[in-house]
Amino acid sequence: MYLFNVRVYGILIDANDRVLVSDERTQSVAFTKFPGGGLEYGEGLLDALKREFMEECNLKIEIVRHLYTTDFYEKSSFNNSQIISIYYLVKAVDTLNVPLKDKAMDFNSDNVLEKEEVFRLVDCNQLLSKHLTFKTDQVAWEVYKNTSNFRNS
Repeated sequence: MYLFNVRVYGILIDANDRVLVSDERTQSVAFTKFPGGGLEYGEGLLDALKREFMEECNLKIEIVRHLYTTDFYEKSSFNNSQIISIYYLVKAVDTLNVPLKDKAMDFNSDNVLEKEEVFRLVDCNQLLSKHLTFKTDQVAWEVYKNTSNFRNS
């Protein structure tokens, strides 16, 4: 039996043209990605994304539009499932009120076995695809830049 792992992520751009990214550490592996996560059984994609933003960022969001759905094979880095990721452009309904870090992988704990997540707002002109760990995030970021009147100063 082959397992599918459906993931949903949001690309949130603030009024200062900065994108919200998540630095996470789990199982002693660190990675940078967009906020979001796994679809739970019985849940729709948009509800899942709204739930993930509430769980991770304590932030209500509005879905602006669909950006990208994985169109290539991607094996999970954590198990034997195939990842299918769906990305949406989102906007904050409330004020982002989560502690923000200035540098990548600036975790609060030295315990590398402890799961931890921290957030950063990165200038859209400074975020390169190679700064994102997973290929699906990299492709979604390129799609955003190519379809959203993105300005690279």
